[in-house]
Amino acid sequence: MKKSLLLLIGLALFCSANVMSQTNPTSVYSKNHIKNRKPIPYSNIRESDVMWSKLVWRIVDLREKMNLPMYYPTTPQDDRYSLIDLLMYGIENEGLTAYSTNDDEFKEPMTLDEIHTKFDAQADTMMQRNRLTGELEPVIIPGEMHTDDVKRYMVKEQWFFDKQTSTMQVRIIGICPIREYVKDGDTAMDGVQMKQLFWVYFPEARPLLATHEVFNPFNDAARYSFDDLFMKRRFSSFITQISNVHNNRGISEYTVGINSMLEAEKIKNDIFEYEHDLWEY
Repeated sequence: MKKSLLLLIGLALFCSANVMSQTNPTSVYSKNHIKNRKPIPYSNIRESDVMWSKLVWRIVDLREKMNLPMYYPTTPQDDRYSLIDLLMYGIENEGLTAYSTNDDEFKEPMTLDEIHTKFDAQADTMMQRNRLTGELEPVIIPGEMHTDDVKRYMVKEQWFFDKQTSTMQVRIIGICPIREYVKDGDTAMDGVQMKQLFWVYFPEARPLLATHEVFNPFNDAARYSFDDLFMKRRFSSFITQISNVHNNRGISEYTVGINSMLEAEKIKNDIFEYEHDLWEY
């Protein structure tokens, strides 16, 4: 009886180990924590509790060391995507809506073909000789989309002071990938072109971002999700625009060079000092 019981236990352990190795041969255990995650819902904010609010636009440069987990891997792996590949997967397969870059108000949805055009990945037609008939026939060649051209993101967010909790809070509203590329026939010396691709409404994208992990350079067993990355502000960025009376003009429209960097730092300090000055010691 004991031998039969031990045999059954051993067989069960062998089968489970075999299934696990088939599921992910590079790991000794199955990863389900991130896959089953749901985004933590926002707390309710009443208009009467918001004492102060500002819209802020900032740029996240993926070439900065802190932002590299958003850029890699440049081609999707088993359990990891770059941020742009994940957004494209959501648009193509999960019903995530992409919005036009004509404005950042999320009013005009974009089609997948329009996104491919932004990537210069539209299909082309060429004449090719048929091996059987010897006649020339038109052949459609699908375009190739280079998502690794996306090296920047614009993030639109709203900062506000909640008097109910006496805290300064921030909510990300939208994300816009920015493609950097060199035109055909040009060289890098001729100048790098930058093009905004599409806007994604961040609250709509959170369920997708919460179920895909980001590489943790310190511990493979403690990876976090893309939703955690944004909600916990685990990225580096600089401010390029703040809501203002001049049609929300950007910093680059009234200052250049190092003065633009100083102006961005001034805006960041002004937001910090607003909350700080409300307290008495």
